[in-house]
Amino acid sequence: MNLPSDLFEVSTPALVLELPRLRANAAFMAARAASLGVKMRPHMKTAKSADVARLATEGFGGITVSTLAEARYFLEHGFADVTYAVGLAPCRIREARELVRAGCRLKVLIDSPEVARLIADDDTPLDVLIEIDCGDARGGVTPDSPELLEVAKALQGKGARLAGVLTHAGQSYACGSVEEIADVAEQEKAAAVHAAERLRTGGYPVDTVSVGSTPTATHARDLTGVTEMRPGVYMFGDLDQLGLGSMPGERIAVTVLASVIGVYPDRLIVDAGGLALSKDTSAQRHNPAAGYGLVQNIRGETLPGASVVTANQEHGIIRFASSENLRGFKIGDRVRIVPNHICMTAAAHPGYHVVDGGVEVTARWGRIHGWEQW
Repeated sequence: MNLPSDLFEVSTPALVLELPRLRANAAFMAARAASLGVKMRPHMKTAKSADVARLATEGFGGITVSTLAEARYFLEHGFADVTYAVGLAPCRIREARELVRAGCRLKVLIDSPEVARLIADDDTPLDVLIEIDCGDARGGVTPDSPELLEVAKALQGKGARLAGVLTHAGQSYACGSVEEIADVAEQEKAAAVHAAERLRTGGYPVDTVSVGSTPTATHARDLTGVTEMRPGVYMFGDLDQLGLGSMPGERIAVTVLASVIGVYPDRLIVDAGGLALSKDTSAQRHNPAAGYGLVQNIRGETLPGASVVTANQEHGIIRFASSENLRGFKIGDRVRIVPNHICMTAAAHPGYHVVDGGVEVTARWGRIHGWEQW
């Protein structure tokens, strides 16, 4: 398939990636990691692209993934230092070991003695991180729990090596202010560091103390005792991150390109619906008018008062604050939609049409999909 010359030729719906904004976001978070004295292990669950990872890891090294399919994809593209930051299901242990035998320096995540014992009973050792619950109540053991030491003890076997602890302050996404996010970052750090200290006191080695979320990485005051951070969505940004104060609107790097397929007196219909945009409404916490995404023209200029108010499977309905602003639109026109939550929005797309501040397409970058590659 030939590369489209510009955004007027791209088949829609499609993702548009502004390269200068991605570079700015990567530089910002690299500087944050340096100022906090920690290593950067960017989470690739949002971008899922080796081309993006090369920019995000300049001067650093390892990455974080959310599936073992991602781990294999990134290994094939030269990224061998990988943390799989989702609790390891027993059915995935064999796959994890296959990746290790293929040369991946893989760390896996667990929070139960049962899985620890399954991992320890094998000849191919896996590096294991214990998941710590720092207040999100999603997964992990609490720093003071007896289960923390029970998991470490159960890992004592030829098939496992305790590498450290990992936590994620998902509750930062519910914060109402930058100050509140900074407080959550303190809780995140304290939980990880305390868990690491308990393990060391118990005689267990802890090399890695890992924290991460884009809001806490952006607003943390201090990360003493932490070795690495794992933000991910910062590379692209979205309306939710804008509302949280994690980035300015001019650094949101990915939008959804859509074609107008219907023009009516009170609305536009575009060919980007729930599958192309997702139905995530997280940004509405900060901006009730966000709908399923705010609308720009093809050059990335905001259309005042325009948002996607309804997202059917393949149809997006755009309304304007004033119907006067609908004048001039015709079928075939292009718009760009700024997503609420880019991790969800990007999931159904095969890759990114890269632009350099204009409408000319300079490259097309692929991305990995799903949990298995058939």
